[in-house]
Amino acid sequence: MKRLVLGLAVLAALCAAPTAHAADSKPAKGDAKPAAMPAVVDSLGLLERAVAKDSTKFDNLYRLGIMYLDREKNVEAAKVFLRANRAKPKDVKVLVNLGVALDNLSKPDDAQGYYRQAIAISPSDSLASCRLATSLYAQGKYSDAMGMLRDLIARQPRSHCAYFTMGVAFADAGLYRDAIRMWRKVVELAPTSAEAQSAKESIDVLERFLSGQQ
Repeated sequence: MKRLVLGLAVLAALCAAPTAHAADSKPAKGDAKPAAMPAVVDSLGLLERAVAKDSTKFDNLYRLGIMYLDREKNVEAAKVFLRANRAKPKDVKVLVNLGVALDNLSKPDDAQGYYRQAIAISPSDSLASCRLATSLYAQGKYSDAMGMLRDLIARQPRSHCAYFTMGVAFADAGLYRDAIRMWRKVVELAPTSAEAQSAKESIDVLERFLSGQQ
C-alpha cells in the first residue's frame, strides 16, 4: 500500500499540469469559407535553432532546458543547463533544474552538489532545499532528509513543498495519518499548486484505505 501511495504522490506532482481547452467550434454562416487552420508552431525546434545560432543568450538556454525537462530529455536538459550556468553563473533556478536533470539521470551525488550550491547562494530558496531533501531520501539517507525538511519548516513555516515532501516520506514509512496531516497543510498553504492537487488525490486514497481498516 505505501508504495502505491508514494507512486501516486510523486506521479501526480509531476503530471499535474494545466491543459488548455480547445475553443468551441462554431458553424460558418451562409456560404462563408471555413477559416484556415492555424500553423502548428514547433516551439522546441525554434528554440533549438535559436540556441544553435547563438548559444550565449541565457534566456533561450534556460527556456530550452525547461522544455527538455518537460519532455523527459534529461541528457539534453543537463547539457543545456550546464551551458546556461556558464553563461550566468550562480543563477539559482539553473542550479536547481540542473540538479533535477541529474537526479533523473541517476546521478544523485552530482545533483546534490548543485542543490547545495543553490542553497549557499540563496538560503531562503525552499525549492532547492526540498529537492535536496528528496534526493537524499531517495538515496536512503532518511535522517538527513527529514532533518532538512524539519529545519526548513521551522525557518519557513509556509513552505508548502516541505510539507508535501514530508508527507511523501511519512506515506512511504506507513505513517498514513501523519502523511494526511502534512498534505492537508499543503492544500491550506498553496491550494492552486500542483502539489496541492497531488495531495488531495493522495489524501483521498489514504482516507479510503484507513476507513476500510476500521
